[in-house]
Amino acid sequence: MVVVERARNPFHILKTQRNFRLFWSGQTLSLIGTWMQSMAQGWLALELTNSPLLVGLVASIGALPIVFFSLPAGVLVDRHDKLRLVTIGQALLATQALLLWWFVWTGHITIGWLLALAAMNGLVASLEIPARQSLIIELVGRAELGSAIALNSSGFNLARVIGPSVAGLVIARLGLAWCFGLNAMSYSMVLLSLVMIRLPRWAADASRPTAWAGFVEGLHYMRSTPEVVFLIRIVMAYAVLGVPFIALMPVIARDMLGTGAGGYGLLLGSVGAGGLAGALVLAGMLHHVPRMTLLPRACMAFAALLLALSFVRTPVLAYPILFGAGFSMIVNSAVANELLQTVVPDAMRGRVMALYALIVIGLSRVVGAFAGGVVADAVGIDWSIGASAALLLGFTAWIFSRPPAALPVSPPGEPTPGDVPLVVPVQPE
Repeated sequence: MVVVERARNPFHILKTQRNFRLFWSGQTLSLIGTWMQSMAQGWLALELTNSPLLVGLVASIGALPIVFFSLPAGVLVDRHDKLRLVTIGQALLATQALLLWWFVWTGHITIGWLLALAAMNGLVASLEIPARQSLIIELVGRAELGSAIALNSSGFNLARVIGPSVAGLVIARLGLAWCFGLNAMSYSMVLLSLVMIRLPRWAADASRPTAWAGFVEGLHYMRSTPEVVFLIRIVMAYAVLGVPFIALMPVIARDMLGTGAGGYGLLLGSVGAGGLAGALVLAGMLHHVPRMTLLPRACMAFAALLLALSFVRTPVLAYPILFGAGFSMIVNSAVANELLQTVVPDAMRGRVMALYALIVIGLSRVVGAFAGGVVADAVGIDWSIGASAALLLGFTAWIFSRPPAALPVSPPGEPTPGDVPLVVPVQPE
């Protein structure tokens, strides 16, 4: 009876896990501000340059530090107090938002300053993201990891629904600058929640290898573990070919659908509403649906919906397609994230999550968004989206024709008869 109740109530973990409740509440409130800033930044880049290529560049430049520094940062995450790293990172992100507000409010903003501040955000995120991803299991334990990841995605997408809608009103009433100012203020909520979290005192592992040895050990583990290689390939394909459509949404809104800033906010809100629905459904049904049934269906649905979007020319048709794309995108990413965190040993978690961040944030923007911007600039945004979607459909058919047999199917701690136990040895130095 307890299992059935948990399966139907996606919020059960907020009732039972105080630390995660604090973390989720603060993160969700702060993410509303983050999405306001994200929308305003994309629109500001379009206003400053009138170039799809430079809109993609602004998204890409913020991810360059993640590409270069995430893997070394993952070693630091595995060697230091994750809660402390996340707290420092959030304080620095608040500072970046405050600087962005000041430049726009005083009229000193240029495309150069916008690129520089986006790069600052990426530098901080290269450490903060793997630390935050690795922290979740410490807040809830392994048995609740899947539900926590799904619910964390619901908070992200709830913010994606609210943030752009609020940003549209703020831009109309107060101007672009205050999207950045309100985001800076929102960080006070997440910082307060992080200070209130209580975890066992962190202690360094006396037997840990040197930083360089830990870096090499992490690369060897990820390269030699078939389950990790399989999941990383999926994450990489969808990050580079699929997710960048969000970074190019200002161009989709203006050039393909003919809307202004308000319509742009509604388009982002549709993606967020779908993602929120997907995350809540996933959190509620996670204990009953086999992972390797859910993942390929979500991947195929997302690619098919992106292909459909490339043919749409009216917002009324785009809204439901983007809702479905948001739904399938979050199911895809949450299941892949949970499977990765389930198969890796605790000692490797920071390094694997660093690679995950490098791909999902770094390559998604540096390669995906920039390449999408280049193609859109040359032949149109519709061809850019359609070609990416077609490649994704072909990749999905290929990758799921040969999945590793040892991937876990059931939630952590609840094996089903068909599951193959997975024990991954960590090679000693």
